[in-house]
Amino acid sequence: MKRAVTLKENHEFRRLYQKGASAVSGPMVIYCRRNKLGHNRLGITVSVKLGGAVVRNRARRRLREVYRLNKPCLKQGYDVILVARSRTLSGSWKELNDGFLRVCRKVNLLEGQA
Repeated sequence: MKRAVTLKENHEFRRLYQKGASAVSGPMVIYCRRNKLGHNRLGITVSVKLGGAVVRNRARRRLREVYRLNKPCLKQGYDVILVARSRTLSGSWKELNDGFLRVCRKVNLLEGQA
C-alpha cells in the first residue's frame, strides 16, 4: 500500500480551518479546500482530551483506513483534514464509514456530485 500524501505544516492546517468548508458527523469533523496539486492530501487531528497516546494513535489509524478505503470515490485536488471525536473509537466500522461518506457528501467531495 502506498503512503498517503499528508499535510504536515501548521500553516496548512490553520488555512484549512479558517477558509475550508466543514461538516460534522457523529464520529468525525471534516475540513476540505481545493488545492492546486491535482491530488488529495490528508491531515488527521486527534485531541489530547480523547485519551493517551495509544488511544489517539488508534483513532488516527481508524480515520486513515476509512479514508484509504473510500479514496477512489473522492474528487481529486483537495486538502482534507479529519478531526476525531469520541465516537471515532467507540463506533463500529459501518458507523465510521457511513459518517465519513455523509460528511464528504455535505462538503461536495464525492465523485459524481454536482
